[in-house]
Amino acid sequence: MLTQTTTRVLEPADLGAALAVLESAPVENAFVAARVQAAGLDPWRLGGEMWGWYTDGRLRSLCYSGANLVPICATPDAVRAFADRARRTGRRCSSIVGPSEPTSLLWSLLEPSWGPARDVRAHQPLMITEAPSATVLPDPLVRRIRKDEMEVIMPACVAMFTEEVGVSPMAGDGGLLYQARVAELVGTGRSFARIEDGKVVFKAEIGAATRQACQIQGVWVAPEYRGRGLSETGMAAVLNFALADIAPVVSLYVNDYNTPARAAYRRVGFREVGAFMSVLF
Repeated sequence: MLTQTTTRVLEPADLGAALAVLESAPVENAFVAARVQAAGLDPWRLGGEMWGWYTDGRLRSLCYSGANLVPICATPDAVRAFADRARRTGRRCSSIVGPSEPTSLLWSLLEPSWGPARDVRAHQPLMITEAPSATVLPDPLVRRIRKDEMEVIMPACVAMFTEEVGVSPMAGDGGLLYQARVAELVGTGRSFARIEDGKVVFKAEIGAATRQACQIQGVWVAPEYRGRGLSETGMAAVLNFALADIAPVVSLYVNDYNTPARAAYRRVGFREVGAFMSVLF
């Protein structure tokens, strides 16, 4: 008996089935799951379309198509179907990101029509922990950023993004979308920093959060303060906030060539459980 497959844009009525797929891998899918839990599947509220791949009438795989293209629990056959749809619609995203295996296949299928990429980060270890650090004392000066401190935190956020991604988040729309995102994280109590004499010397955010897992992002130490262990003590502090207030599992992913950061996260207590891949345009 032949298996029947189909791919289509999901609708609000498909929310329950989509959440079931997302929650089957809560750490890997935290970024998209958090968006879907907050916004549902309406493209206007979600900021993009959610594509679904069905086998014999059952939803098996997803692909978020918005500012990022993200394969979710995607089998090789699903990836091929998503690549076909992506080629037909044309590139609208600024990156492709997701678990390394399906993302690598997706990029290999899209590269002939979408390439070249500005940067390909083929192996970004995914790290998690479920417990406070047993070896690193948290920095007592790391705290939540207040809403009236946007002017203090923004320069550090811009510096981190530019250093990490290679382009300024202030380009294009003058930084309006990026400032709104930073304001959202500050407003929801998910932006943390150590501030000395009015300047951020360490910062990190919890960029995605669900009931099952959350994801730390934007870890940054001011250049003149690097090499002093602030990333370790700062991360230990953010980890404590995350476990106490947000989710039972805390994750992050990091570029494989950033050996100092990987070592610092391991000392805090994170362990590698998989890998992501990012294609930047």
